[in-house]
Amino acid sequence: MSLPEINKLTLKDIPVKTTPQNVEESNQALFKCTMTLPAAAKNCGMSQKEMKLTFFEYLKYHPGTYKD
Repeated sequence: MSLPEINKLTLKDIPVKTTPQNVEESNQALFKCTMTLPAAAKNCGMSQKEMKLTFFEYLKYHPGTYKD
């Protein structure tokens, strides 16, 4: 997991290209609660709303890891 790059001259985020690897990494980080939603969205170049929708789809096909 890497932090997004920032252009130090303009203090703006450099856009990140959305790839399946970035999305999978962000979804796993959200699932394990090691990353916040804004950070996960920025990590894979999506808006927060897109990340929420993607994560809800991820949850449909990945059961919880807790035990009763």
